[in-house]
Amino acid sequence: MKHLKAAVLATLAIFALTALLPAASPCLAAQPEGMKKEKVLLDTDMVEMFDDGAAMILLANAPNIDLVGITCVTGNSWVQEGVAYAARHLEIEGRNIPLYQGMQYPLRPQRHELFEGERAQFGMGHDSWLGSLGRREPESWQEFYRRRYGMEPKYKPADQHAVNFIIDTIRANPHEITIAAIGPLTNLACAIRMAPDIVPLVKRIVYMGGAFFQQGNVTPSAEFNWWIDPEAAQIVVRSAFAEQVVFGLDVCEKVVFRKGHYDRLMMTLDRSPEAGILEKTFVGTMFAKDPKFTHFVWDVIVAAYLIDPTIVTSQRLCSIDVNTQFGLSYGQSLAYLTHCPPGCQKAAVVMDIDQKKFWNMVCDPLYWASVRKAQKP
Repeated sequence: MKHLKAAVLATLAIFALTALLPAASPCLAAQPEGMKKEKVLLDTDMVEMFDDGAAMILLANAPNIDLVGITCVTGNSWVQEGVAYAARHLEIEGRNIPLYQGMQYPLRPQRHELFEGERAQFGMGHDSWLGSLGRREPESWQEFYRRRYGMEPKYKPADQHAVNFIIDTIRANPHEITIAAIGPLTNLACAIRMAPDIVPLVKRIVYMGGAFFQQGNVTPSAEFNWWIDPEAAQIVVRSAFAEQVVFGLDVCEKVVFRKGHYDRLMMTLDRSPEAGILEKTFVGTMFAKDPKFTHFVWDVIVAAYLIDPTIVTSQRLCSIDVNTQFGLSYGQSLAYLTHCPPGCQKAAVVMDIDQKKFWNMVCDPLYWASVRKAQKP
């Protein structure tokens, strides 16, 4: 695998210098033949099923989406874990979509080693989730896959580094690639630093990240994805993309995952292996223990929006930024309705979605190839 030694060192050097200075609608299910699909590049800190896993599966199976590649980054999971999770889901769904391993560490040096002191100084939010910050780094994606699933992987990721793939794909498809950025933005920040010419070539970027008009979750100020790597997040959101759409906690914490939704989805998954995976996840075990348990679905909303943009019912156009000053508000996302600091870019911050349409989509077998395969006699 090309590990970008010189390029990544250059990227980090630049960073160091700057530091010093909807329902599954019938029209989707029955598209006219030859209709042009939207090309989506999914950049993710992959986990099993909810939420990144389900987002990937919906996009992989949607008839109006061409999922051109999946790039993994450390965040919820170590990048090695994320590659293993993605590979297993692709095997189950029978989708041969290019998969790439990306950046292992956030831009700030020793982020994983020093975060406990940070949390002690700056406080903890209502969510104690630590993701990769709370686990030891696996030896490799293959080692983790064997340990997790008790077998050899059938699906092999590409040898090319995720950052190189992002650059090459955008250059090869000018003004056609939508980036679904549902994890920390380290891969994308490195791609922008290495090849700034890609920014005007991106069709649009859709994020799951930030908390603009409410408190954060992992700290009182910050949402998890952008808190893991605030420096990367600032690089990306300050880039002059043609269009930026953000699904932050402002909308994500309104879409509550309840036992009724879980039961309905489990009925949809039926005999698919995905049902067994979901049942063993944190949400599956918690719903089994406590029917009143609730959770959120975050990244799945981004996938649903890309499939059917009409799920969005309200949004606010703002200039946005991310606080990279190491202190109480480190990683906080900021929205400016009028005056903003130089360098900020406009983004549509989504506030509400049509939840009935959303859950109808998530629970539609159209988006679960493994379900249709399992139901065949």
